Amino acid sequence: MVKVKFCGGVAGSVTGACYLIESNTTKILVDCGMFQGSRFSENLNSDPFPFEPSEIDAVLVTHAHIDHTGRLPKLRRDGFSGKIYGTHPTLDFAYALLKDSEHVIREEAKREGIQPFYSIKDVDSVFELVHPLDYGQEIVLSEDMRFVLRNAGHILGSSIIELFVKKNENEEIKIVFSGDLGNYPTPIIGDTYFTDNADYIFVESAYGDRIHEDTKKRKDILEDVIEETINRGGTLLIPAFATERTQELLYELNELVENGRIARVPIYLDSPLAIKITEIYKKHERYFDQKTRKLINSGDDIFNFPGLRFTPDVEDSKEIDKNYDPKIIIAGSGMSNGGRIVHHEKQFLPDPKSAILIIGYQVKGSLGRKILEKEKEVRILGHNVPINARVVSVGGYSAHADQRQLIEWLSPMRHTAKKVFVVQGEQEAGEVLSQIIKDELAVDTHLPEMEEEVVLE
Repeated sequence: MVKVKFCGGVAGSVTGACYLIESNTTKILVDCGMFQGSRFSENLNSDPFPFEPSEIDAVLVTHAHIDHTGRLPKLRRDGFSGKIYGTHPTLDFAYALLKDSEHVIREEAKREGIQPFYSIKDVDSVFELVHPLDYGQEIVLSEDMRFVLRNAGHILGSSIIELFVKKNENEEIKIVFSGDLGNYPTPIIGDTYFTDNADYIFVESAYGDRIHEDTKKRKDILEDVIEETINRGGTLLIPAFATERTQELLYELNELVENGRIARVPIYLDSPLAIKITEIYKKHERYFDQKTRKLINSGDDIFNFPGLRFTPDVEDSKEIDKNYDPKIIIAGSGMSNGGRIVHHEKQFLPDPKSAILIIGYQVKGSLGRKILEKEKEVRILGHNVPINARVVSVGGYSAHADQRQLIEWLSPMRHTAKKVFVVQGEQEAGEVLSQIIKDELAVDTHLPEMEEEVVLE
């Protein structure tokens, strides 16, 4: 028997990825992510798990983002004592991100007069259980379960999971979990791995109903919005996730600055977490693609160039908003749900000379989504803030594969696949992708619901 229970990341929900897989001898989770984007999501995070944590033998982590790792400390606190597997960068990033998340959760809980659903002690306790792996390294979990990690091309160290589960003495089921697939080609992290066969596939659908702009054009769009904003004497705000999006931006800004394609203005990386993550990137250069390694070997420090200023201290961050000279501010969080970017948005969104560049997925209900949808006024830090700044969106900077790329990734597996479970997307995106999979690949699909159980035949 091979049974799956959907404990998050189901149809209609981009966040909270968590899948329980049970064989005759073993129970594992693929990811244990936090729900994000609304007050209802916060309630889901504090609710009891729909399984007994002490019975879980292992957690396989696709990548470090909080919507895939954010409930690991709660899992540990509630009794989990098995092994946690992920790539070396994934586990290093996860520690930094979870520590940062714990601080945010603790501050929010204090404001609302409630108990946080985990503590920094729980975060530290999680990392007593980690086992870092390389791509292609086969791990035998039990007599009837083994797995291999492959490059998902989403963020550095992100993984596709190939899970093999024995049905009986002579028969094995291959289950492939996409995790979050990358918007290839992207700098630094290398290309997404293509699996050529699978019995069952779990595929993300964040952009299942959309096609990105050409990734090759995104640097030109970045250059244009910088030039236009600087020429008007404004400030360019870029809310960016600390992991991957920030480093890709630095990579491309480095090239624009060093080749004289943009004016020399201050570029602030105003995120202690992003600064820390960038240091972790430097530690894992062997995971960089060949082009980036060659660039580094030639003497180019891709994360350090004229005009770039790191502002880890709060006082340095406050000084940025006192200056109305042209500049670029990169700060978290990527969905404007917190972090230093909200202070800069409060200051500069009312300024018609300024602009905000949205480069990542914005969950429904987030401040970033409201800005993206060009609401005339938003609520920030207790104030009604008018949006007079220009709002620009660049899909080419998304770290997620779009509809075309998802179909391309699925295509080699279409001859063996019995079913594709469409997960981790809003309802419309999941439904659109599901129909295209049926029409173009002739493979059966299913959009699972929360806590639904499925037996894989």
